[in-house]
Amino acid sequence: MHLSYRWRSRPDAAALERNVDELRTVIIQLRHELTNKTGYAATLELVLKQRTQTIDDLRGKLDQLRAVNARLDAEAERLCEMVRLG
Repeated sequence: MHLSYRWRSRPDAAALERNVDELRTVIIQLRHELTNKTGYAATLELVLKQRTQTIDDLRGKLDQLRAVNARLDAEAERLCEMVRLG
């Protein structure tokens, strides 16, 4: 028994193939855009991390300087009191 199957293409197969090709092109473009935007986001995250670290470092220095100023003010007050009494 010999069965013969014949592939019958639809009349609009060429249009569908064009549509598939166009959609593949769009997918490639969107993947490229996504890659670019992902890289850009990673760069922004790195810059933000560096900026936050710099801010934290500067706040630490500011706190240290405030503590030094408070000690100097207390010492200046003590010396003024000694001069006034002496």
